[in-house]
Amino acid sequence: MIDRGIAADPDAPEATAADLAPARKLGRPPAERAKVQLTVRYDQDVVEAFKTGGPGWQTRMNDALRDWLRRRA
Repeated sequence: MIDRGIAADPDAPEATAADLAPARKLGRPPAERAKVQLTVRYDQDVVEAFKTGGPGWQTRMNDALRDWLRRRA
């Protein structure tokens, strides 16, 4: 019943691939380096220390780990 109503409504045409193409371009641009999503557990005090710096705490944590790797090389 709803489909018949939509089909009969000239103001509700079905979206074409061309209509939807701009929507596919939305979102975050590709990163220079691909990220890997994983689940990990840290001590609460470590996470809170990074979060107290405000937004960007995950990036700061990533940078700290990268710095640790550089110093070990």
